[in-house]
Formats: sequence, C-alpha cells, structure tokens
Amino acid sequence: MDQAGKRLRLEAGLAALSAALFVATLVWPEWIEAVFGVDPDGGDGSMEWLAMAVAAACAVAAILFARAGWRRFRSAREGGLP
Repeated sequence: MDQAGKRLRLEAGLAALSAALFVATLVWPEWIEAVFGVDPDGGDGSMEWLAMAVAAACAVAAILFARAGWRRFRSAREGGLP
C-alpha cells in the first residue's frame, strides 16, 4: 500500500475513534472515572463536556482530512489532477 493509502486509513481510523469517544461520553459520562479510577472534575461533569468537545473537534478535523485525502487518492488513481 502506498503512502496516500496508509494516510487515508489512519485519518479514517482517527475519525472513527474520535466519533466513538464522543458517543461513549454522551451515552456513559462516567467512563473517564471508571476507566482511569479518578474524578478529575470533582463530580461536576466539566471533564466529560471537555472530553466530548475535544472528541467532536478531532472527529470533524479527521473527517475533513480523510475526505481531502480520499479525493487526492482517487485523483491519483485516475491519473487526473487534484
């Protein structure tokens, strides 16, 4: 697999992971406390909102990068210009 294909897979994987973390935090807000065994926000939920915001931003960014990468990849395979 060439470099563009590997990069596309990485971007798509990061988008999926970020989206999954967003949904996990939305559905089960206490996962941070359960997984890491700490309560960094003292129970007020601010850490969960921050985690959701960061995961959503990362998912959107990774989706946009993957979309641009897909267009470059498809254009290169077809022999056209980007």
